Parts: sequence; structure tokens; C-alpha cells
Amino acid sequence: MDTQWDCVVVGGGAAGLSAALVLGRARRRTLVVDAGEQSNLAAHGIGGLLGFDGAAPAQLYAQGRAELTRYPSVDSRQGEITSATPHEGGFTLGFAGGDREVTRRILLATGMRYDLPAVPGLDALWGRSVFACPFCHGWEVRDRPLAVLARGERAVHMALLLSGWSDDVVVLTDGPAEFAAGDRGRLTAAGIAVDERAVTALESSDGELDAVVFADGSRCPRRGLLVAATLRQRSGLAAQLGVQFVAAGPVSPEAVEVDAMYRTSVPGVFAAGDICAQMPQVASAIAAGSAAATSVVASSMEERR
Repeated sequence: MDTQWDCVVVGGGAAGLSAALVLGRARRRTLVVDAGEQSNLAAHGIGGLLGFDGAAPAQLYAQGRAELTRYPSVDSRQGEITSATPHEGGFTLGFAGGDREVTRRILLATGMRYDLPAVPGLDALWGRSVFACPFCHGWEVRDRPLAVLARGERAVHMALLLSGWSDDVVVLTDGPAEFAAGDRGRLTAAGIAVDERAVTALESSDGELDAVVFADGSRCPRRGLLVAATLRQRSGLAAQLGVQFVAAGPVSPEAVEVDAMYRTSVPGVFAAGDICAQMPQVASAIAAGSAAATSVVASSMEERR
């Protein structure tokens, strides 16, 4: 603990690596701490990322880490930060193994975990034919029989959106639909059926979805399933630091609130990527990480005045 870092980037995913690259090029002493639990590692590929379209997420992260080695002011470390203690001039960060590091600023890029429906067979298909973002995975299941597993307003929004990739979309509400007045009519007008039977399992073959199984034993053949997942904080560090969270959100009730400069409510703490997003995408996370890093650099220059 003989180094005081200008910034510790907590998280080595798309946002964290992007931020570290900008900080390294700005010659800031930067430590990237990666727990290696990125949410999209299970995905078949990254959809819609220029230069990496269809590439495995692990490939993107490996290249990002390799690029950081060109900058002597940047160091990377595998591990998990479990505590953060503010003090005059910065923070002391504690690792799970007992080590500590001191930094002037923290950039939170720990990402989020997906809270998925508890349906047998779903986990094995996650990131391929079962997904949460049609922009990331819709192309791979285009023109196939698809389903949306959701209720209420989210089900309507997701189904109408997914219909851009297939003319055969059905909404599975796994119980009462909870639609607002007029919503069922909107789905009917779009040719989207609604099934309120209880969903009990997903059947698959060769690692891809075959059918949705209902409580009565019947099956609905489907080749892709869009699920209404909820994003939850992967790390307790943001809450421990006392940053403000967004009051409410359609996808995440735990997103970190940031201003236009990616500053949180706690001075010296910045955040970028899925941790403060309602629509997680790799391209957006990369852009946010880059912008947040420039804000970190700007704040350090203001401190010198």
C-alpha cells in the first residue's frame, strides 16, 4: 500500500476497461480491479458493437486488458474490493483477502447482475436463445417463433419491440396479465397472442430453446425467449459508499444516480456502465466509461488550481 492511486476503477468489464484506457493515456496512476464476473460472459457474442459485432465477450475483455499494458501508469489486479473508507484526500479500499489500497478517486464500474425468472431450464439457455435485450440478440433469432415472458406494461413494450424481428411473437404472462386498459387490444392489433397459463419449464436441444412447457403439460414451440429481467447491484460497494440511487426505474430499482459528468452524490466517486443504466448495452458502457474517465481527469486538474 505504498502507492496512492489517482483513480481506482472497480470493475474490468466494458465500462471499466474503457475508463482505464482513457486514464492511462492521460497519464493518471490507475488501478483496475476486476472480479471477473461480467454479466455477458455467457452470451454467444456481442451484438451491435462496431468492430466486435458477434465476437465473444471474453475476446473483447482480453483485448482491452492487453491494450492497457501499453500504459505504464495503469495496473490491473484480479480481486474483489469489499470496503471503502473515505478520508481527507481520498479513500482507503479494502480487498477480500485483507490488502488495502489508497486512492484519490473511485470509478465504480462493477456492473449489475440479472435477476431472472425461476423457470427450470432457463439458466442453461441464458445469453443465447433466452435473452433480455432484442438489440443484442434479436438478429440471431430473427424470423423464428419467439416469446416474451413478462407481465403488464413491460410485456406490451417488449412484445411490440420484438415484433420487429419476427412476425410470430406470443406473450407469456405466467399468470394474470396485469395489462392496463387498451393494452391487450394493442397486442391483438399487432398480431401478438397472449397466454396466461403458468410456465413450468423450458425445453431445449443442442443448447437452444425448443419449447415452453405449461403447468397443464402442454408445450408452446419457441426458438427464442425475451425475458423481463431486473438488474440488481452486483457489488455492495456503492451502497457502502452511500451514493444516491435512482428513485425508480423500469428495469433496475438499484441504478446509481450520476450527473452529466458521471459524478455520483459522493464527492470523488464516479460511476459508469450498467451500474447506472436502465438499458444495458456494451457500446453504451464503453462510451460511458470513456466519458467518466475524462470527468475524473478534469476533476483532478481542478483540484490543482
